[in-house]
Amino acid sequence: MNAGAERMMAVSNNISGSQQEAPVAPTASVPTGPIASSGPASGTPPRTAPAAAPVASGLRITATLLRTAFIFVLMALVMRVAQPQSETIWSAYETPGDLIRLWLGVGVCIWLVWQLFEGPKDAHGYRTWLYLGVTALPFAVLCLFLTW
Repeated sequence: MNAGAERMMAVSNNISGSQQEAPVAPTASVPTGPIASSGPASGTPPRTAPAAAPVASGLRITATLLRTAFIFVLMALVMRVAQPQSETIWSAYETPGDLIRLWLGVGVCIWLVWQLFEGPKDAHGYRTWLYLGVTALPFAVLCLFLTW
């Protein structure tokens, strides 16, 4: 028999004959490491993740400008599409489709204004808006000019 089979036999014998053997006392060693050294049992507060690295000012400014420009272009596009098909804004109440489109446009514009003040939280968010602004802003400007 090989060593693995002998261990399995010993384990199965211990399981089947566990009532006959005397219990083994637990060892008195205290575990060490990050889990054992923090928490309510040790009296120290649990460790938190390290603070995020500061964002480079060039990245932050560029990403914020691209994000703001993209949101403003998107608001202008939504306002243009949400306008009623009739002559004036006051005639939107004549047809339900125009009224629904107008109120949806107002709601989306309010949400976009809210998003202007909710900036990215970390460097990854700023990098995402940098890449998104470089790629999506020209497309949004193109869509704005084509719908106007």
